[in-house]
Amino acid sequence: MRYVLILLALAGIVVASLALREHYRTEGDAPCSINAHWDCGIVNKSPFALIHGIPVADIGIAGYLLLAILAWGRSYRVMLAGTIFGVAFSLYLAHIERDILGVWCIYCVCSLVIICLMALLSLIAAITNRQPASSTS
Repeated sequence: MRYVLILLALAGIVVASLALREHYRTEGDAPCSINAHWDCGIVNKSPFALIHGIPVADIGIAGYLLLAILAWGRSYRVMLAGTIFGVAFSLYLAHIERDILGVWCIYCVCSLVIICLMALLSLIAAITNRQPASSTS
């Protein structure tokens, strides 16, 4: 299970890195500019793409890196808490895309799918890898 979670975290890092590239991109249209409803450039250059001056994609990269480390150490309960926070944050960002910007970012949607899968798998791992209570007789 931990290798699947690590692979998903690495996929999340790749997706967040692509979003970060769009944040700093200055030339032409974004390669993920599909139509009026799908445009990563608009999303990643919006005021909502920064939190206290830090690009949201940087926060995503750091979060996925932390989740990979937790998966490596089989810290599934802590990882579950982190993934639940990640799902909540991703849903908040999806709300901004849908209700405020009116434009979706394919990288953000991919990240939402990845973090949801990680949350589900870390829940399963936390349940199935519970340590039995030590008996002191």
